[in-house]
Amino acid sequence: MFTGTYHYKVMEKQHNNKDIFKERATFGNKTYFFDVKESVKGAKFLVINESRKVGDKNEYSRILVFESHLEAFTEALRKASEFLHKAVQET
Repeated sequence: MFTGTYHYKVMEKQHNNKDIFKERATFGNKTYFFDVKESVKGAKFLVINESRKVGDKNEYSRILVFESHLEAFTEALRKASEFLHKAVQET
């Protein structure tokens, strides 16, 4: 977990990864960033960042999903989402 500055942005710039796609979703004090990037070697990957306000500081969480893992990650996310939707409907 990173606190304070948006550390990953500095790290990404050092590696010269190219932004391909960006999307943002904000809910109250949380913002989710979905960025698809391409490395200098052509590998594509998804970066999911969460920024949240905690007191007077911002905290950050980050997940990297590489292209080769995307199908399994998406399937697991779909299953978790379906489970959550069913659980909410039952209450």
